[in-house]
Amino acid sequence: MELIDPLLTVREGAAVLQMSIPTFWRRVADGTVPKPLKIGGISRWPRSEIVAVIESAKAARTQRAA
Repeated sequence: MELIDPLLTVREGAAVLQMSIPTFWRRVADGTVPKPLKIGGISRWPRSEIVAVIESAKAARTQRAA
């Protein structure tokens, strides 16, 4: 089975955003990064949602420059 939208761990999500794990959790708390999907006792983020955080920041940067 091929995963269309792989689920990332907190470590992987933080690595994609190039931030520390504690900063990643702070961004989850302040709403910058979406809350995780809870599967059993684990937290996972769809990769598309982490990429959307980057795209949102890029769009905000463009709007501020205009």
